[in-house]
Amino acid sequence: MEIRNVDRSLIRAGFLLFTLALLTGLAVPAFLNQRMGVTAHLTAVLSALLLIALGLVWGLLAMRPVQARLTRAAFLYSAYVGWMTSCLAAAWGTSRLTPLSGAGFSASPWKEGVVQALQVSVVLVILAGAISVVHGLRTPRSV
Repeated sequence: MEIRNVDRSLIRAGFLLFTLALLTGLAVPAFLNQRMGVTAHLTAVLSALLLIALGLVWGLLAMRPVQARLTRAAFLYSAYVGWMTSCLAAAWGTSRLTPLSGAGFSASPWKEGVVQALQVSVVLVILAGAISVVHGLRTPRSV
């Protein structure tokens, strides 16, 4: 099976994030909330795999140029900002939106607010990106 029309930039971004995930795993003992540090590590691993998979199937998506750019941006944003947000939550000990991983920790209100705003933005952006991919995988109309 030959893979055509892959998006090398998404695949490269995925492997870069995978490398950051490995480094995050090594840094877990240095985080204030080590359980959240493991969450950051796993978030980055899964996001990296998602970027690599998206890069490999990119040629199958039927998208207009603007939709393609927005979809690529959505996945890159959610992958990297999701990892960064988890790292911030682990370093600061926030727990507002992560009651299981953050149990027993609390941070100043502004830190909780920053992490909460970033987490909500990641959820909304990746949801939009996922909907865009589902739409892009529709069966193209025959001409």
